[in-house]
Amino acid sequence: MIKIAIMGYGVVGSGLVELIDENREAKKCNEEIVITSILVRNKEKHKNKNHSEVLTTDIEEFFSKESDIVVEVMGEITKSLIYVKRALNLKKHVVTANKDLLAEYGEELFELANENGVALKFEASIGGGIPVIKSLIESLEGNNINSIKAILNGTTNFILTKMDKEKLSYEEALKEAQELGFAEANPEADVMGYDAARKLSLLSTLAFRKKVSWKNINIQGITEVESVDFDYADKINCKVKLLCISNNSDEGVYATVKPVLVENESVLAQINNEVNIVIFNGDSIGEIILIGKGAGKMPTGSAVYADVLDIVNKRFTKITAFKREEAKIIENLQGECSAVLRIENSKEQDIIKKCANEFTFIQVLQTQIEGETGVLVKANSEIEIDRFIDGLLANSYVKSIKKIIKID
Repeated sequence: MIKIAIMGYGVVGSGLVELIDENREAKKCNEEIVITSILVRNKEKHKNKNHSEVLTTDIEEFFSKESDIVVEVMGEITKSLIYVKRALNLKKHVVTANKDLLAEYGEELFELANENGVALKFEASIGGGIPVIKSLIESLEGNNINSIKAILNGTTNFILTKMDKEKLSYEEALKEAQELGFAEANPEADVMGYDAARKLSLLSTLAFRKKVSWKNINIQGITEVESVDFDYADKINCKVKLLCISNNSDEGVYATVKPVLVENESVLAQINNEVNIVIFNGDSIGEIILIGKGAGKMPTGSAVYADVLDIVNKRFTKITAFKREEAKIIENLQGECSAVLRIENSKEQDIIKKCANEFTFIQVLQTQIEGETGVLVKANSEIEIDRFIDGLLANSYVKSIKKIIKID
């Protein structure tokens, strides 16, 4: 018999409990899993749910109950940190879905788990129901991972899908996402790109075996994406996606989260609404693609349950990547680079001439916006494009320039 205590009985917690109960009845687990305590803020809210008899609002009562595994699905940092550290020090295995907690305190928590000889598992923290972590640290262990491309935030992908397919404005798409429960009342962590950056930092740290802090990642959210950006994308057979990108090289790690253009024929362009995708490129395996629901009660609950079963079946992987050296972060994309430039100006022919003189390839894109010139350019590097933008902005007839990188 394995005894489990759960912190949180919201969307993910209730999904986990359903899976434990369903699989107990189906006898899919060799060991019986018994829920001994569930920590909640308000008992009354959950009184009609299964296992209401073990609900508690008292953390001391929660820890007084016998347990082998503590599951943390509360979804905040301050209390979660205190409670997870306490569980680890009590030599209890811990499963968490909290990417914010791990992005901030991963090094400390994994070291604590290793010192106490217990597991700290976190599959549900990235990609919902997609087995990203297990694939990376187990199945792909024999590879040197060179790069990661991913869509890791369902809220922003939902909003961009609505803006593209239904021609909604950003504000309209955000409102619909909130009404459907895909976005919080305060959506800042999602729409500003912070949530995706935290997930990318964890993946990059594990993949490249060097610490990549999310605070060092170049982050751009989707708040400045406009309907006209989708018009420009259509003209060059592309979609707009909030993409997580990290590339590992001898010079360092290029890591960014930002809206980019992806070709219609690419698998990235086909990922819509709350679906997530992760693409790893390894020296032995080449490219491997993982796609699935990135959020939701049952997909995320499934990932937590799988971690619980790993512990029950004594399948442990020691995590040491967070103790490695800090990665040097490279600011700009290396190698050939294409971008759409939206140039607000009063001398279009001068702009086009300057672009033609600077770049080996340009394509002028027709626009209905008065005073704006749209140009697709290709350069030897992103640095080259940024230098051109800085030079162009020095001219009095240029008011502003917006750049969207195209990913080939």
